[in-house]
Amino acid sequence: MFDTKFAIVIRNDLETWQKLNVAAFLAGGLVGARPKLLGEAYRDAAGHVYTALPVQPVIVLAADDRLIRTIHRRALERAVTTSVYVEEMFATGHDTANRAAFAAFGPDDAKVVGIALHAQKKLVEKITRGAKLHA
Repeated sequence: MFDTKFAIVIRNDLETWQKLNVAAFLAGGLVGARPKLLGEAYRDAAGHVYTALPVQPVIVLAADDRLIRTIHRRALERAVTTSVYVEEMFATGHDTANRAAFAAFGPDDAKVVGIALHAQKKLVEKITRGAKLHA
């Protein structure tokens, strides 16, 4: 049905609250960068209006530390736009501090705990190869 895929990969050793937090941040970041991912606003039978949601399913995958590093590298090598969350961001409390924590590391030493990407379906599947559906 879709020729593209919206995937989020979360490191599998995180606490539940961390996994949910990372998924929310990453989805928001990717949708912010790709507004075409959003559909129209929702309206219920009583006429209340709700915000738009992504137009396609968001696949949430799990990976260990080694695999998530590989996925990050694959995405960079293919120049795929991503949202990335690093472990040090858990210790911050606001956006400016998050960006400072993120900027302290490069791709080779970043402790990536989550990555989101949207691209052609086959490309996303190649990049995320080895990750399993999050349970």
